[in-house]
Amino acid sequence: MNAQQLVPLALPRGRTLRCELCGGPALLRCGACRVTCYCDVDHQKADWVSIHEKICQLLIPIRTSFPFFNSEKERKHGMEQLLHRQKHLVDLTHKVAQKFVFEGKHEEAIPAALHSLRFSIDTCGPDSMELVPAYLILAEASTGLGHLTQAEEYLSQAQWIVLKTSDCSNGIQSKLHRNLGLLYAAKGNFEESLYHLATDIYFASCAFGTHDISTSGGYFHMANVFFRQNKMDIADSLYTEVSDIWHAHFSRLIQVQSQTLTSPAEINILSEEVEISEEPLNEAQQAEASQVLNAILDIREQAPKQQPAKTASVVHGLAMLHYLILDLPKAHDLGMKAFLITKQLPNQDASEAIHHLLKLIKSKPFYTK
Repeated sequence: MNAQQLVPLALPRGRTLRCELCGGPALLRCGACRVTCYCDVDHQKADWVSIHEKICQLLIPIRTSFPFFNSEKERKHGMEQLLHRQKHLVDLTHKVAQKFVFEGKHEEAIPAALHSLRFSIDTCGPDSMELVPAYLILAEASTGLGHLTQAEEYLSQAQWIVLKTSDCSNGIQSKLHRNLGLLYAAKGNFEESLYHLATDIYFASCAFGTHDISTSGGYFHMANVFFRQNKMDIADSLYTEVSDIWHAHFSRLIQVQSQTLTSPAEINILSEEVEISEEPLNEAQQAEASQVLNAILDIREQAPKQQPAKTASVVHGLAMLHYLILDLPKAHDLGMKAFLITKQLPNQDASEAIHHLLKLIKSKPFYTK
């Protein structure tokens, strides 16, 4: 990261450069791309840590003046390239911001989400449904930081767009209500929070199914509310549902991976129960799974009344997660922990599944312990 001081007198008359984060008058710019400006070094550093390091060079063709085009065909091609680059940046900045939110790094998420919002406005206009995901991430990050007034403003913007759009998807409705649920939970209004989280689960179930990982977040946040209300039986059942959803998802991914690697020529004749089209975990999903399952594990291990079978299931899920992301030493440690817990249980079915996972881990050519 390097900075260059701006000389206001060197700018064209009437032109004011603004800080990328706060919109205030800019006093310096990034020395690498020379197209991104800031009010001070602190804002430049915050943007760099969040997203600018990843998109620095990608901003140059977007924020540099168009060359002179010799024909309408060239001009059209240039505009198509610009739009393609902007859409790529919308997707990239959104994924980075979402990953930070799942990791609990709310401050780092905000600059990336602001970029996502601006690029969405540039490509789709100020009233498009495409802006809603960025507003929702900004709201969730603001809620996480305790900036509830700012979170409400972002959610109001998202709600206004949703209300004006007749064909809003169930997935977007789900995310909107999840964020409203988180906001009300942060305010201590648990009744209103549970209403919105239940609505989130309804829309997510319509979009993805009741046992999909996209729906599990609603169950998890609802469990947290019941936990804060000291309604432990309800919270426990919801935490179990969440860990079961992730456990089943990881099991499917490992099954598909194993069968594909074993006999790739026979993929088309595999059992219909195996979804060969199952997408691998993206970074945001990895961060969400890690955050959620580790939180549930902490609750399980600190509970006055221990439930070894449920604890083992969560640990097994974490072991599968680390196996899938190729963190094999961690996967082995967690697998052994789960295996030792299940050996004390009367039902040994879980032990067999964990033993199979441990064999898969050790079969990897780059596994070292």
